[in-house]
Amino acid sequence: MPIDHDSSSVDLLIIGGGINGCGIARDAAGRGLSVTLCEMSDLAQATSSASTKLFHGGLRYLEHYEFRLVRESLTEREVLLRAMPHISWPMRFVLPHHRGLRPAWLLRLGLFLYDHIGGRKLLPASKHLNLRTDPAGGPLKPLYTKGFEYSDCWVDDARLVILNARDAAAKGAAILPRTKLVSAERTGPVWTAVLRDMTNGDERTVTARCLVNAAGPWATDLIRQQLRGNATAQVRLVRGSHIVTRQLFAHDRCYIFQNRDGRIVFAIPYEDDFTLIGTTDQDHDGDPANAVCTAAETAYLCAAVSEYFSKPVTPDDVVWTYSGVRPLYDDGATAASHATRDYTLELDERQDGPPLLNIFGGKITTYRRLAEAALAKLSPHFPAMGRPWTAGVPLPGGDFPVNARTKEIAQLRNTYPFLTERWAARLWRSYGTETRTILGNATAPADLGQTFGADLTEREVIWLMDHEWAQTAEDIVWRRSKLGLRMKPAEITAMNAWMQQRLGP
Repeated sequence: MPIDHDSSSVDLLIIGGGINGCGIARDAAGRGLSVTLCEMSDLAQATSSASTKLFHGGLRYLEHYEFRLVRESLTEREVLLRAMPHISWPMRFVLPHHRGLRPAWLLRLGLFLYDHIGGRKLLPASKHLNLRTDPAGGPLKPLYTKGFEYSDCWVDDARLVILNARDAAAKGAAILPRTKLVSAERTGPVWTAVLRDMTNGDERTVTARCLVNAAGPWATDLIRQQLRGNATAQVRLVRGSHIVTRQLFAHDRCYIFQNRDGRIVFAIPYEDDFTLIGTTDQDHDGDPANAVCTAAETAYLCAAVSEYFSKPVTPDDVVWTYSGVRPLYDDGATAASHATRDYTLELDERQDGPPLLNIFGGKITTYRRLAEAALAKLSPHFPAMGRPWTAGVPLPGGDFPVNARTKEIAQLRNTYPFLTERWAARLWRSYGTETRTILGNATAPADLGQTFGADLTEREVIWLMDHEWAQTAEDIVWRRSKLGLRMKPAEITAMNAWMQQRLGP
């Protein structure tokens, strides 16, 4: 486990271990602030592991005139791609033209803006497609004869959170998963907070010069309950559900399909042998932790892609579903799909007490810019704080050229000939240059200890426990990897028992 730094008196106490909380922790620690972050569950337990796994500008946000958000997102897309080329990579998206929906001229205009407003440098521009002759037209119904192709990026969302947390810890932050904020109150110039370890019930007291509420879907509840206050901004809880099927098409491009309700749905190559389909936009009632993909949402997603694919997709084709609740800023939009994906930062300052910064909304692509904006808000309270530094600085394992992933995987196999092509690719796409540290001087699979299933070895599990805060098999097979799609339930159960034995009482 990363070092538990002294966290009893700090500059920032951050509540929430999703991408916004961990991004702020990394940025702040790198500027010389002392930081403690607590998360009541595992890191990336909720919204931040339930996205559509994209760094994208949001093509459809142009229809809602969110030009600033799209521009910022498109600019960040390439900044982030350079910083994490192991867990993120470019993808091409195929947009078939549906004659009954948005006209072709509108799509061309939108893609022209998409190509030019974000300072695109690394990624190729959009282009027209003849779906009669292009392989991307093969899986589609014959009535779709033309379309468009453009660029965005894939990202492993949960690993993005973990790597930000690891870099924050390396710079001195105390990262405390499975630690819940019980209460916090202003006591003179500081916040005095009580934190509870959710594994053993132990409590600790932390004082902080500033409290950052990055609790995501629980942000408003935290203000009302643990902080006993009121927020002027409100969170709108919107559930986004996804389904995963066996591979529906053989090429490596994605599809973006327009729906008759005005929404769009993606069909994305996923974990080599699968297709990821999503997402929905449903207002969510109840505890965000209990979000599930409903039968109605599964049927909606199946129907949406079956409008385009020659072979219909049915609920029987679904091998896994997941759902997360987006904590969107409530801008009063009538439909959940129209609610803004932009972020709002609310600074609660009092002359006789320390500040509280509440984070509302946001999207994964702009997390780094959100962190910079958050620290800019707090800069009057920390005049000695360092300058912004994260742009272009790689996350752990990402210190190699953005276009060299294939070359690096080949070199990894040369160094470790016992790795299969799939195994080497999975390791590199998870750990990048740190893969060699994990494998060490191994010359055969047996040197990595027992195999729990799907090429997941004891050596890798120990790394995830000691360096990435994993405590259960679920942490590993559904967040730090997606090997739950390949492992048998009995294998997962056996690995969990092994992990609990290693953790001890």
